Amino acid sequence: MSVWSPMRVRGGFAKAALCTALLWCFAATAQTPQATSAKSAVAPEKVLRWAFEIAETGFDPAQTSDWYSQYVFANIFDAPLTYDYLARPLKLKPNVLETMPDVSPDGTVYTLKFRKGIYFADDKAFGGKRRELVAEDLAYSLKRLWDPRTKSPQLAYVNGLIVGMDAVVKKQKETGKFDYDMPVPGFQLLDRYTLRVTLTEPNYNFLYILASIGVSAILAREVVELYANDIMAHPVGTGPYKLASWKRSSRTVIVRNPNYREELWDAEPPAGDARALDTYNKLKGKRMPFIDRIEFYVIEETQPRWLSFRNQQMDYIDRVPNDFANVAVPNNMLAKDLERMGVQMSRTPAMEITYAYFAMENPVVGGYTPEKIALRRAISMGYNTEEEIAINRKGQAVAAQSPIGPGAFGNDPNFRTQDNQYDPARARALLDLFGYKDRDGDGFRENIDGSPLEIEMSSTPTLRDRNLDEGWRKSMEAIGIKIKFRKAQWPELLKESRAGKLMSWRLAWGAPFPDGDAFFVMLYGPNKGQANHARFDDPRFNKLYEKARTLPPGDERLATYKEMTRIFWTVMPWKLGVSRMDTDLTHAWVVGYQRHPVLRSVWKYIDIDLAKRKEILGE
Repeated sequence: MSVWSPMRVRGGFAKAALCTALLWCFAATAQTPQATSAKSAVAPEKVLRWAFEIAETGFDPAQTSDWYSQYVFANIFDAPLTYDYLARPLKLKPNVLETMPDVSPDGTVYTLKFRKGIYFADDKAFGGKRRELVAEDLAYSLKRLWDPRTKSPQLAYVNGLIVGMDAVVKKQKETGKFDYDMPVPGFQLLDRYTLRVTLTEPNYNFLYILASIGVSAILAREVVELYANDIMAHPVGTGPYKLASWKRSSRTVIVRNPNYREELWDAEPPAGDARALDTYNKLKGKRMPFIDRIEFYVIEETQPRWLSFRNQQMDYIDRVPNDFANVAVPNNMLAKDLERMGVQMSRTPAMEITYAYFAMENPVVGGYTPEKIALRRAISMGYNTEEEIAINRKGQAVAAQSPIGPGAFGNDPNFRTQDNQYDPARARALLDLFGYKDRDGDGFRENIDGSPLEIEMSSTPTLRDRNLDEGWRKSMEAIGIKIKFRKAQWPELLKESRAGKLMSWRLAWGAPFPDGDAFFVMLYGPNKGQANHARFDDPRFNKLYEKARTLPPGDERLATYKEMTRIFWTVMPWKLGVSRMDTDLTHAWVVGYQRHPVLRSVWKYIDIDLAKRKEILGE
């Protein structure tokens, strides 16, 4: 019999598991015959369990941008549009809309017709009444991105884009109150279920924005106003699941939303994709969601996270830890022992990048003068990315060559630049040329004015980050630069980064939609303090970004992205890292899992085969 051990794992994994197992067994043996009989009469729950490597921050889409929070709330909230689960290339489709939005020829007016009979999960905010989703809910939810109390990192995607919102922001600055009831020409309610959104300029990515659960998640005003500052802990949406419990940075449980609409499984498997076709044949036409309960645990260290899956305590592991890649997927093939267990592998190139940003307002690494650019370029050339891929990532990544992730429009898979190649000799020569020299003979360089030169890079206390720290230390010392590491938990670092208090931090960014804009938004000057952690603010780049957003996909936008990429490499606000290969594993009883390049809310499409689970685990 397999016993699940619900705990947060930082250390003492075996001890905690043993204690939990003993408690579980005691409770099981203490049941009366009547209780056992009653329990057996109830159909067993379909439960899926998996572990995060980093703690979530909360479940208000407008206030969060980390993946781990999104993995939870993407199942609770709906956006107007979504993606076909299987279709490749990616394909948008209606989610809570009757049809795809009607778009004006000039790309500035979007008319959205909402489906009737979609309801929020029950909550005391609705006064005991069943609350239907209406068009006004989307307008309200989008307005929240501008409310300064929200401090939304998602504002970057829509700021300056909706006609009339600038007037609301201006009034707020004058009165100190954000007026949600002030008429906004860009949000016109044609009737209870129809919203017309008017943009200040053409934006052909707005359909993608309407599918982004981070930007366009639909909330009810009554809920936000009731829970106010505690809204992060009270997500109430129209999605397939609702929050059952949350122990911060430890355990989150979501359960089936009984108010969820009738939605039948459907998708378009790509031609020739046998696995996708098998999923289609097994699940087509069945009502979603299939899983009754999803439990998310935080297991920060790689070994216990891997063992929790290997020992069948977790049903799914998101991105096999690099430390165990050679054990789980030697030569990128599923290991024979896992294959015999029936483990299934989903392997997909990630539409993402990793990077270490330089705080452009920091007096040590920031600035736009030649000597500051030279320092950043030397650091970039002095860091051994290939060693990181081989040692830390066990070959499960490729060096990033563009600030636009693989598979997104604007990424050129054939582009290469010397500025991102490991070349410590060239890095040392560049530092010498610009006056960063070792004047006191201690082996470390000083600033041009003779003051100590020391880089502070932030990272979490996990084993993964400790290993990456060591790679950075080794690389920087080889070119004569002293580096130290500021250690803190991820949510704390995120808060400090947005406030501009960090010198450098390593981050990863997965595209919320498949276009270069989803990456360049992090480099656009007005987004400082939001998506733009580096606080990069180059007038040339900003102007091109504003131009690109008005262009339809095509040669002109592609040429604009190329010029923006050139500026990026010239000024070097980031040390570009890698693009990872997403290798996910599920146990044999998990039916239909396949990683989607963009969607975070895939779990409503997944089933659990209880008979197979019982057969394998002997439950």
